[in-house]
Formats: sequence, C-alpha cells, structure tokens
Amino acid sequence: MFNASVIKPLAFTLLAAAAVPAHADWYLDNESSRLSFVTTKNTEIAEVHRFLVLHGKVDSKGAAQLEVEMESVNSGIPLRDERMRNQLFEIKTFPEALISAQINLQPINDLAPGAQLELRLPLSVTLHGKTQTYSAELLATRLDDRRFQVVTLEPVVLHAEDFDLAPGVAALRKAAGLASISLSVPVGAVLIFTAR
Repeated sequence: MFNASVIKPLAFTLLAAAAVPAHADWYLDNESSRLSFVTTKNTEIAEVHRFLVLHGKVDSKGAAQLEVEMESVNSGIPLRDERMRNQLFEIKTFPEALISAQINLQPINDLAPGAQLELRLPLSVTLHGKTQTYSAELLATRLDDRRFQVVTLEPVVLHAEDFDLAPGVAALRKAAGLASISLSVPVGAVLIFTAR
C-alpha cells in the first residue's frame, strides 16, 4: 500500500515541475506588449508613436529576438503613418526591424512571482538595413509561473544617421512643412513573455 502523505507532496512537486519546463521557450505576448518611440518637431513638440505588431521569442539558451513589423507604425494620424512607412522606413525594401540579445535565463527562472531583477546587456538593433549595438538598462519581473515582463528602465536612444534614415527624416520634415525634426529618437518597451 502507498502512503498518501508521501504521494501528495510528490504529486505536487511533479505538477510544479511540469508547469514550466526547465528548458521552455518564451514567446512574446503581442497584445500585452508595447514598443514606443518619441519624436520631437520644431524643437519643442514631442509626440509618442508605437508599433502595433511585434513578434518575439527567447529560446531555452537565452537567445532573445524581437521582430518589429514596420508597417504597423501608429502615430494616430493616418497620413503621417503612411509617410513614415514609405518615405522614412521604406517598408517595401525593409519591412521589419530586428532587436536581438543574449539573456542569462537562470536568474529570471529563479525569481519568485512578483520579484524583479535589473539587467544591463547589449542589444543589437537592425533597422533599415543597418545594425548597431546599444547598452540597455532593463528590468525583468517574474509575473507568475508562466510569464515574465521586461521593461526598459531608460529609453534606448537611436540616431537616424546610424541607420541611413536622415534623408527620410528630411523628406518628412519637408512634406509636413516643419522647421525641424530631431534625429535622435528615444525608444521604450514593455514586453511580456509567456512560456510554451
């Protein structure tokens, strides 16, 4: 006969272990995630824009990739969105941007729900056919057994010239009749990943 007092803890341990496999892949929850950027025009008018469609994954070895569909840019003004798609991002030639990083998943997996961990790590950003590397300050939060969140503690500042986007910015400025559009753009993110 089996001893019930032994079986119950054993069953609980097995269920907990099965909830998140040690080598699970984590997939981005697009509906709960946000990637936004701030532009400044005429020196003092700042506006927030975002991308609506993101795809992301962190594999069991900690290789993280975030794919941004550039067509999904949303500023709240359809004409401006169309100009950004065609004149700035040139989406027919460069339909996606890619952000990648290598994360040590063990400290995140070890977090209790609600616990947080600050991370500083290099991010590789490929945009408009060019790749640059940035040092990012991130905060990882374990939400529950199957989800964690990563947010930027500080914006990552991209420079238009680094991605050959300055001519596109000039074209936008001319089309909108503006005196200036800043070539430096702060980017922030709130990303939710779910284990599968």
